[in-house]
Amino acid sequence: MTERRSSPGTRLRRTLLAAAALLAVPGAALADITVGLIVPATGSTAAIGIPAKNTAALFPEEIGGEKIRLLVVDDASDPTQATTQARRLVTEENADVLLGSVMTGAAIAVAGVARENAVPHLALSPIDLPAGKDEWTFRLPQNVTLMAMAVIDHMKKNNVKTIGFIGFADAWGDFWLRDLKTLAPSAGLKVVAEERFARADTSVTGQALKLLAARPDAVLVGGSGTASALPHITLRERGYKGPIYQTHGSVTQDFIRIGGAAVEGAILPSGPVMVAEQLPESAPMRPLALEYVTKYEAKYGPQSRAQFGAHVWDAAQVLKRVVPVALKSAKPGTKEFRTALRDALESEKEVVASQGVFNYTKDDHFGLDYRGYVLLKVENGTWNLVK
Repeated sequence: MTERRSSPGTRLRRTLLAAAALLAVPGAALADITVGLIVPATGSTAAIGIPAKNTAALFPEEIGGEKIRLLVVDDASDPTQATTQARRLVTEENADVLLGSVMTGAAIAVAGVARENAVPHLALSPIDLPAGKDEWTFRLPQNVTLMAMAVIDHMKKNNVKTIGFIGFADAWGDFWLRDLKTLAPSAGLKVVAEERFARADTSVTGQALKLLAARPDAVLVGGSGTASALPHITLRERGYKGPIYQTHGSVTQDFIRIGGAAVEGAILPSGPVMVAEQLPESAPMRPLALEYVTKYEAKYGPQSRAQFGAHVWDAAQVLKRVVPVALKSAKPGTKEFRTALRDALESEKEVVASQGVFNYTKDDHFGLDYRGYVLLKVENGTWNLVK
């Protein structure tokens, strides 16, 4: 019997058909899931960016049976660099998801790239975006309004009537001043002075003197990272005796280290992970908060935990819920998969993480409620839960 030999063209067609058949088999992987993490590992916001970068080492290697390809890049605390890095991750690396940044301006920049390219974006800063501009952006940190309400409620319960404000002269300061002025009147509080400063400033003496002249019952510092310690220290050095509140952007060990005795008694809203051991047994986030703290501090040292690192950990918890859902209808590396991820983010409910329980919807891309915050007080150089 004579063996029939196929032509080279026929063999090529068979090879292509076989490859197509393999891709059509359910469960056949098209590509790894590519996650781009953009953080300020250097620059003015590095104190809160480094924990986020460090947490990348704890990111899962696979989710839903698909390998995770995690790419970590530095935005250098610069929104322009964040834009460049986000575009490179999308166009050159075909990122399925963007994470970042912890710096407000940089996170807004990444959101713009995500929107232009229809890529899901899990922001590590609680950025506000104009209506219709956050279709692809979901926040992991607590909404500023949620945290401002917690601060104002504490002020009201402690007989504060007048407030002085000093905050960054950028979007972060804007968010806090806006919510403070919006929410304070209904609580019977009045903002009697407002001052601003730049993240890189080395002195705020002039602003502090103006605040002292207004004689507020309490002062709120609308800053983040180590830079927020400067007005706190200056006010104490100038003799201010009233309570000083900070934002959740200041909840870092470096804030306590730099502020020293001057920041004793500071009151701050925070994600629950910072006091994981102090959370009640009934708190749904306690197990994941303890798991993160245990793993992170085993790798980076005692009391090295940071809520900005925990946001990256929580991004993984969220992806563990939504990736398997998205994989039912599309494969990684495709626009269909990215759309399916976004849809799953809006539909999955009660997603428990270390910093709260997420319930994103089409109209709410913050997703956290009262379970997503606690109040902390600096006492004896450490964080204590205000009960």
